[in-house]
Amino acid sequence: MNNFIFCPEIISRLVFYPVWDMWDRSKKLSEYHSLMNSQWESRDTLQNDQENRVRELLLYASEYSPYYKDLFSDNNIDLQNPNFTQLIHSVPVTKKQDLRNNIDRFISNEFKKEELINAKTGGSTGFSLDLFFDKRCQEKRNAAAMRTDKWAGWEAGKVRGDLWGNPKLPKSVKQKIRNCLLDKIIYLDTMKLSDHSMSRFVERVRNYGVEVIFGHAHSIFLLAKFIDSQKLMIPPMTGVISTSMMLIESERKLIERVFSCKVTNRYGCEEVGLIASECELHEGLHVNMEHVFVEIVNEQGEAVKDGEVGKVLVTDLNNHAMPLIRYQVEDMAVATSRQCSCGRGSQLIEGLSGRVADFLKLSDGSSVAGISLIERTLTKVIGIEQMQIVQKKLDEIEINRVKGRDFTDSSDQELMAELSQVFGEEVKIRVIDVDRIPQEKNGKYRFSICQL
Repeated sequence: MNNFIFCPEIISRLVFYPVWDMWDRSKKLSEYHSLMNSQWESRDTLQNDQENRVRELLLYASEYSPYYKDLFSDNNIDLQNPNFTQLIHSVPVTKKQDLRNNIDRFISNEFKKEELINAKTGGSTGFSLDLFFDKRCQEKRNAAAMRTDKWAGWEAGKVRGDLWGNPKLPKSVKQKIRNCLLDKIIYLDTMKLSDHSMSRFVERVRNYGVEVIFGHAHSIFLLAKFIDSQKLMIPPMTGVISTSMMLIESERKLIERVFSCKVTNRYGCEEVGLIASECELHEGLHVNMEHVFVEIVNEQGEAVKDGEVGKVLVTDLNNHAMPLIRYQVEDMAVATSRQCSCGRGSQLIEGLSGRVADFLKLSDGSSVAGISLIERTLTKVIGIEQMQIVQKKLDEIEINRVKGRDFTDSSDQELMAELSQVFGEEVKIRVIDVDRIPQEKNGKYRFSICQL
């Protein structure tokens, strides 16, 4: 991977991308062009199209997915209900354990399991899942990612630097040719981050003309921090795309300063692909309405009001091979009815508040968003560079803390005092000095973990 020569950008975009698409008999580029047009449709038009597709999916699942056929029958779901809101709310939520315990019954009778594309989730919340989808679904997901890449400043032909755990490096001749002509990616394996690997990656970024950085939010932050501390020279990027985990505001600021461009925050999951992404104006996350139907609901399953935090439910409009309807992805987000000033009609998500499992418990029975607590604490306490909150018991919390440049003897006392205001004086708080925040097995980072 160190001695390849990338095809010039314009030839890659105008020649090899469409030729390769035809060779693979792929619909990715045609779907991409369709999405580039539909993004300017009005909110009403997008919602009407979306509701029609949800209805079509419900009818399809009732006939071909054994799991949903039984679910709809057992709950007397009236699939002909003309009131869409009533219809969708009558469908029970699908949870991760439902999927894991009934995986074969989710799969459509129209498809053979062994002929489907298989993917797995990382299992960082305790559930490792096998997922199945067909080629057309994968192509549509890739097209949606291309559209948001475009918003961030990347388009076909530009060289990208990816920060990923255990990256799938090109091995076959076809894969290597594709990487030189089309994908044009250099990798930094986030499972092997070191001063040497990051320094080598920065050198390759310069040598190969990388214009966009893509990867886990915290991994990009660690690279930016290394570049900043070592005073390395790096050309301004066209864009930085942060995905797969929460983007902390303090980390966003450093990343944007080091790479001299805005960070595009993107939200998705293995189960359904891209869910939402910021556009070039960064006024919220645009829901990928052409491909997913997103609800943000409270504990009773009702839609939350503007500005309120709720659980994210996603219905995948593309995957008929393994339908997922009102699937709870275990994330929390802030709802809003406003529209972005960019002119795109799509639904917005105001912001993400972390996973359900990342909400910490208070003694009075209420919860606090761990990611929000960390952001607030990092801005108030001087000398703390990074931290991870682990709640093992209701009255016991551990803080994995990384010292910053301005760390003093009073930093930890201020940290504990700040957290005691939230959790109460009776809660035992223990600070553990660490050099770095530990990674999950899939290379991601979690800043708040509730083990209750």
